[in-house]
Amino acid sequence: MKPLIILLCIFSTAATAQIKVACIGASITYGATVPDRERNSFPAQLQTLLGSKYVVTNYGVSGATLLSKGNHPYTGAREYKQALQSNPDIVFIDLGGNDAKLVNRVHMNEYEADYHALVRSFAQLPSHPRIIMLGPVVSFVTDTTGIWDAVIVKQVIPHMQNVALQEGLEMLDMHPLLVNRPELFPDKIHLNAEGLGIMAKRLYDQLQVRQDRAFDIFNRLTVPKTISAFNGYACADFKLDDHACKVVKPRYAAKGHPWIWRARFWGHEPQTDIALLERGFHVVYCDVAELLGNREAIQTWNRFYHLVNKAGLAHKAAMEGMSRGGVYVFNWAAENPDKVACVYVDNPVLDLKSWPGGLGKNKPDPNVLPQMKADYHITTAAQLQQFKGSPVNKVKDIVKGKYPILILCADADEAVPPAENTLLFERKVKALHGQITVMHKPGFKHHPHSLPNPSPIVEFTLSATTHALFIVQ
Repeated sequence: MKPLIILLCIFSTAATAQIKVACIGASITYGATVPDRERNSFPAQLQTLLGSKYVVTNYGVSGATLLSKGNHPYTGAREYKQALQSNPDIVFIDLGGNDAKLVNRVHMNEYEADYHALVRSFAQLPSHPRIIMLGPVVSFVTDTTGIWDAVIVKQVIPHMQNVALQEGLEMLDMHPLLVNRPELFPDKIHLNAEGLGIMAKRLYDQLQVRQDRAFDIFNRLTVPKTISAFNGYACADFKLDDHACKVVKPRYAAKGHPWIWRARFWGHEPQTDIALLERGFHVVYCDVAELLGNREAIQTWNRFYHLVNKAGLAHKAAMEGMSRGGVYVFNWAAENPDKVACVYVDNPVLDLKSWPGGLGKNKPDPNVLPQMKADYHITTAAQLQQFKGSPVNKVKDIVKGKYPILILCADADEAVPPAENTLLFERKVKALHGQITVMHKPGFKHHPHSLPNPSPIVEFTLSATTHALFIVQ
């Protein structure tokens, strides 16, 4: 019986082994300035969220730089050596803010090489940990010799995205997460306990994403393609009937292979797309400009949908449309209600007679109206007046999909009058008991689109797509 007892003891020990999480970083990780950092630092709050199956260790060093030639290099600290010796299963790296200081940014050309070296020092450990890079949080400091936010945005984060792409690592862009919450930064640099809790929750959520690491859509796309980069992610570029198309893949696809379909203005205000890529979504695009949602546009999109769905993306897509992109989204959705998980549109054109037609508050758009007339074979003023090809005319078909709709509406939109587009559309959808939410942006004009912190859009999309993935098709 003794051998059996030994085997049972070994099995019991393996079954109860904790997952070791190492948090590498500077003062934000350490919990500098926050009262009771042993409980309120983000690693400590992450430990509370994860529970006893995990052991989270804080290896933060205040003032530390990623740069080896920085004024306080992290790799020279004893905490770095301790983190390596712990042989962790998961590593979060939160370095880069201090590198934006004037004294350190003179070495910025070495940032990527130093980051490669750091991540490889962990990757080669016996535990072969999952490594997740964290982009620096926003800095509200106005002294340009200090941690200057412009450097974080324009230099540090792009360098990190390059490293993440080349190393095949997950990266969480923490900058948008708190960019609209200056009250959580008492000294304009360091977070209070609430802000650190928001960070901890974001890290916790990332560890809860169910991943399908075997899925690679690039291997399943049956078209000639080239590979480019999109904000730190690999992008397949190809043509479909002479229309430029793009498919951006996440580092690891989420189970069910959810995706968001950008209708127009590729790469503009991409914060929602990036946040969803982090969570395992694919981001796709098929350029049908400037067909304005006509029959040709819909047919092209039907072929594109068939291509990416056959390649493994989910049956239902999350749709995203900015400005005239709203026409493309809803005109396609009206004919494909069973293929839509949700719709997010932003200052959308929903009545082409309003824009570019000029039959409402604004004058016609001389650059787009001729194209619209050609797209819909309109040759007379009477035909334009009687035109019924806009989303506001297709609400009955749109609500058949029973999917939720989110509209961001700038109340002072000078280009696309809300009363003739969003507000009219909202009334019609509600009259037919459709699911629609309008988030108003008081005082804002047509630009900028989206939100600096896209969390409300992301949460809306996650909720809708999670529900859609569990519907048997």
